Amino acid sequence: MEITIEQAQRQVDEWIRTYGVRYFSELTNMVLLTEEVGEMARIIARTYGEQSFKESDRQKNLADEMADVLWVLICLANQTSVNLTEAFARNIEKKTQRDSTRHLENEKLKG
Repeated sequence: MEITIEQAQRQVDEWIRTYGVRYFSELTNMVLLTEEVGEMARIIARTYGEQSFKESDRQKNLADEMADVLWVLICLANQTSVNLTEAFARNIEKKTQRDSTRHLENEKLKG
């Protein structure tokens, strides 16, 4: 199933209003976002880094953790009236203007 960022923002809002009672505070959601990023980092460190998995880590799923990060980010966007579709488009444009040749000329990336 493909959905747009705008649709995802609406779906999260509908879910919160139907099942979640209300949004957690922005501060609480910021802490939750940090926690979810940490869980995602743990899986990446064990999968692609040198750390070995603990038994409790083996049940974790990278895609699920990434979705948790996205969920909380969307909650924060909804709470702070950020249209992520517009923000993302502006961000791509900013990066394109700023970095149009930077990475192409980076010797560290060649080879």
